[in-house]
Amino acid sequence: MSASYRIAVLVGSLRKGSYNRKAAMAMKTLAPPELALEIVEIGDLPLYSEDLEGEGKTAPEAWTRFREAVRGSDGVLFFTPEYNRSVPGGLKNAIDVGSRPYGKSAWSGKPGGVVSVSPSAIGGFGANHALRQSMVFLDVPMMQQPEAYVGGAAKLFPDSGELESDDTKKFFTGIITAYAAWVAKFAKK
Repeated sequence: MSASYRIAVLVGSLRKGSYNRKAAMAMKTLAPPELALEIVEIGDLPLYSEDLEGEGKTAPEAWTRFREAVRGSDGVLFFTPEYNRSVPGGLKNAIDVGSRPYGKSAWSGKPGGVVSVSPSAIGGFGANHALRQSMVFLDVPMMQQPEAYVGGAAKLFPDSGELESDDTKKFFTGIITAYAAWVAKFAKK
C-alpha cells in the first residue's frame, strides 16, 4: 500500500551526527502508513539573494530542486535545534528560498509540524516558537498540539544512533500520529 501523503522533512542542523536528523529518522520508522516522510536536504542551498534570480535570471539549480520538493509535498515537518534562541541559519535560509519569488511561495497551505531536539533541558523551545512565527506568516497551518520539545537528546541516541527509549518512542508515535491527523485535515487533495 502506498502512502496517501508525501511529507517534506527539513532538518535544521547540518551536522553529520545531528540529533535532529536522528530524531527525523526515528520518526520516519514510527510514522503511520499513510505518511511517506522524505528528508529534503538544505545544506547545498546558496544564501538567498533576489539578485540571483531577478531580472530574467534563472534561479540556482539547488533552489529549484528545493522549491519543487516542497511544492510536491502534501505537508512539511521540521526538526530543528536551537541556535541563540532561534532557528539555525541554514534552516532560515531554506525558509526564505522556499518563500520566493514573491507570490509563488512553496510553503503556502502545507500543513506543518515542528519537533525541536536539543541536548539542553528546555528542548529547543525558542527555536520551536521562532519557526512557528515564520510559518504563520507563510500561510502554513502549524499543528498546535501536542507540542514537541525534546531535551536531553545526547542521552536518547546512543552510539548506534537508534532511538532506544520506549518512553520516547511512545512520545514520538503520539506526535507523528497527531501530525498524520493534522495533514489529513488540512492537506489539499
